[in-house]
Amino acid sequence: MNEALPDPRTDAELLAAHAAGDPDAFGEVVRRHRDRLWAVALRTAGDREEAADALQDALVSALRAAGRFRGDSAVTTWLHRIVVNACLDRARRRAARPARPLEEGTGPDGDAPRTGAAPAVSRDEVPAVEARLDVTRALALLPEAQRAALVLVDMYDVPVAEAAQILDVAVGTVKSRCSRGRTALAALLRGEAPEGNR
Repeated sequence: MNEALPDPRTDAELLAAHAAGDPDAFGEVVRRHRDRLWAVALRTAGDREEAADALQDALVSALRAAGRFRGDSAVTTWLHRIVVNACLDRARRRAARPARPLEEGTGPDGDAPRTGAAPAVSRDEVPAVEARLDVTRALALLPEAQRAALVLVDMYDVPVAEAAQILDVAVGTVKSRCSRGRTALAALLRGEAPEGNR
């Protein structure tokens, strides 16, 4: 079975080809970067369903706007900006219309409550999984701007200058958001209220 060779074109060349009508070019850009875009969406949104919806919104926006890409930044920077903005837009809409949690129902037989099946975790993995869940919960409590900066800079090692481009803010703003976010995150992980909330 022959595996297709990777497309030798750069991301920018692929976007230009997409704008010129190449039906496969945009799909190749997405294929190259989908894992990292998903990871950024998931960390920024803090919820799998919201992240999936935001990523879908972002890719549709990128598909439509690809012809207007000017090349002022790397294609990955442009895509990350669209994904982060889609996550923040969904969070703002959610905050404007808070959802009520569903009441726990019962199974079809009326006996046991309905619950989702949890994946099996070995005893050795429990502390690491609990720590990740604690960080994820604490991260979700941070203001959107701090969370987005921390996700990019601390979790995905995006350089501060590139994060500033993605978030469309000054480099100093990214640095201060990261600093405040780290302080607040540390307080939350210790079980304290962040300074601004005390």
